[in-house]
Amino acid sequence: MSLRIALLGLLKFSGPASGYDLTKAFERSINYVWQAGHSQIYPELAKMAADGLIGVEAQGTRGRKTYAITPEGSDELHHWMTSRVPTLAPVRSESALQAFLLPLLEPQEALDILRRMQEAVAARVKELEDLRAAKRERQVGDGSGLGYYSLDLGIRHARTALDWTKATATDIAAHHSPADDEPPKP
Repeated sequence: MSLRIALLGLLKFSGPASGYDLTKAFERSINYVWQAGHSQIYPELAKMAADGLIGVEAQGTRGRKTYAITPEGSDELHHWMTSRVPTLAPVRSESALQAFLLPLLEPQEALDILRRMQEAVAARVKELEDLRAAKRERQVGDGSGLGYYSLDLGIRHARTALDWTKATATDIAAHHSPADDEPPKP
């Protein structure tokens, strides 16, 4: 997914906004599935304006620009949504790299890493579930507003990761006996 599509989607949903407003909206919503900071958003907005996907609706006295999606931007967003088939492309993941390298460690070290991963993932699940509950309180109807489905996907991914940490720890513990830790007898 591109930052461009994410920004077009925010502008389409929320209406005209400044770069600052979009950065804050990003932090409160899309940031859970697609991360981008201030230093990435502003240059992309300039490119999008140059490409005619957004226009500057107003400019404040201090150079603050308010952007609005153009018909061309709406068309590009719609085309991307209706024609793109998402791939499960490889992602850079420190946890996946640690999982790959776990067999290089002593069993107890691997179990310690899995325990830390489990704690971190459990905290993430709680954070996302709390966010979903807060979103439901603010919404009328079925609660399936913008971002709801990606939040649900994130919760399901995190729960799967949590299940994986538990199953892997169980597997390592089953193949490791405390006698393995004792030094050999002369």
